[in-house]
Order: sequence, then structure tokens, then C-alpha cells
Amino acid sequence: MLSIAERHKFILDALQQQGYIRIGDIAAQLGVTVVTIRKDFKELEKRGLLYRTHGSASPVNPLVPDRSVFAKEQINREKKEKIGQAAARLIEPDDSIIIASGSTIGAFARYIQPNGHLNVVTPSLSVATQLSRLDQVNVIQLGGTVDPKSLSVRGAYTALDVFDFFSSSKLFFGADGIDEEHGITTSNLEEVLLTRRMMSAATKTILLADSSKFSKQGFGKICSLEQIDTLVTDEDIPETTLHQLEEQGVEVLIAR
Repeated sequence: MLSIAERHKFILDALQQQGYIRIGDIAAQLGVTVVTIRKDFKELEKRGLLYRTHGSASPVNPLVPDRSVFAKEQINREKKEKIGQAAARLIEPDDSIIIASGSTIGAFARYIQPNGHLNVVTPSLSVATQLSRLDQVNVIQLGGTVDPKSLSVRGAYTALDVFDFFSSSKLFFGADGIDEEHGITTSNLEEVLLTRRMMSAATKTILLADSSKFSKQGFGKICSLEQIDTLVTDEDIPETTLHQLEEQGVEVLIAR
């Protein structure tokens, strides 16, 4: 039987290796009751060594605040550039795509060099401005109320009905959190509604997210993990997260 100190060390080591652990899994691995591990989690949280969420734990508070796109652009810039470059290679000749908004999406738009005609529908003002300079790109800018944090249009006046009149091959979008329990989340509820509507008009959904988004959770849920087709991320994705996504049928592309 392990001592309390030994259990705590096992829990913290597992958390460091996996980035996310469940009470039931730890209890089974140590051969103790769920009640015992729940008490351990509570004690470790009091000491500021982990953050408890419904039956699980993460190293830090997983809840993500709603920050401006300008602030997000300063986080993991090199990784976002690599992800954007890798995602741009997924565009095919004469494609018709939907591009959402966000800092990683902005990096993605900068690398788009269409081979043939490209139709783009986007709520992002910066994406529309960037791509409208390219001769082979036809940009459809969604209307609505401008959100200064994301430099995109949102709200009840967004032209959501436009998605009833066309279908696209791919949707490229970002997120604030990726978590097995809570799925794909963002910190803005209006963005949830718009992204879900864009997903309904796309044959394939492609999520662009750097590894800092794993085990994080935004206010609004966009979808569950199995609802995305492809994730483009960086090489710091935790091994356990990679396996979880692949088990859900998600294709994971590592940008290097």
C-alpha cells in the first residue's frame, strides 16, 4: 500500500506526463478507492499543485478568457506560422472554402497561394482584406456587427442564411480549448453559433490549433472531438491527447 506522499507523487508525475488525468484511472492504477484519490486531488488543489474539474484534474485552471486577436497573435507565434503554412497546403485547385477568424487562422490566410480559382466565405475582416489582394480568389465577406476583439462579424445580424445557398469543401477554424470531456470550445458564445452554422455548410471541418489549447476550456462548446475531421497542430501535442483524437477518428497533422 502506497503512502499518501507516494500517491501524491504518482498523481503529480502522471499529470506532468499526460497533462490531464481522471480520478477513476488513477484509482485503478494504484488499486485504491475513488474516494481516496478524490481526497488526494482536493489536498493537492489546496496546495496549488493541480486544478480539479468534474472527476479529473489539469495542471492549471483550464478556463480560457476572451482575449483580443492582437493579444493572441503574440502567443506561440512561430508555432502558429507553421500550422498556418501546413494548413494552406490542404487547399486544392478550384476549391470553395469557409475560413473563420482567429490568430492561427490569420497566419493560415497569409500562406494561401491558390492553384486555380478559389472561393472563400469568411466573417474575418483581416482574412477578407488579405485574400482580396489575390487575383484568383473570390471573397464573400459575411455581414454583421463587428467584434473589435476578433476583427470579425458576429451577432444576430450576421448573414447566417447565406449558408443555405451554397456548400463548401472545407471549413478552416480555430478554438480556445480542446478537451476530451468538453470537446472543442471557445470563449465567445456568438462565435459558437456562427462556427456551428459554418460547419453545417462544409463537407470537411479542419481545426487549426497550437498545443497550448489542449486541456483548456472556453465558455462555449462548438462541437465534440469526433465532429472534426482534421486537426493541424504542432509537435508539442501530448502523446495521450494524440491517441485520444485518433481514437475519435480525427486525422492529426503535425506542422514541423
